[in-house]
Amino acid sequence: MSVEIKVYGTEQLCASCVNLPSAKETAAWLEAALSRKYGNDRIRISYSDFQQPVTEEDKNWAKRIIEEDLWYPLVVISGEIVGEGNPRLKDIYAKLEEIGVVPLSESE
Repeated sequence: MSVEIKVYGTEQLCASCVNLPSAKETAAWLEAALSRKYGNDRIRISYSDFQQPVTEEDKNWAKRIIEEDLWYPLVVISGEIVGEGNPRLKDIYAKLEEIGVVPLSESE
């Protein structure tokens, strides 16, 4: 099973996020943390600048971020928001395990 995690953000930090990492830094941090727990082959993390969306999915999320005033970085798994502003690993782990991704320590 392979799961894609999308991290939406932009180069400019949101006003409420000045002391937090950027969306790109958050994507890199998530990639490192999740690969340690779940391995490199089960999870793919991608970053999308919501001010320059490429795919239709990205355009839809960009519209939601603006219209609903969502905080970024916005972390999305299987179409569901699991982190907003300052995402928590605990929430991301819970969502991954809910959809069937098993930690390395349990799959051996």
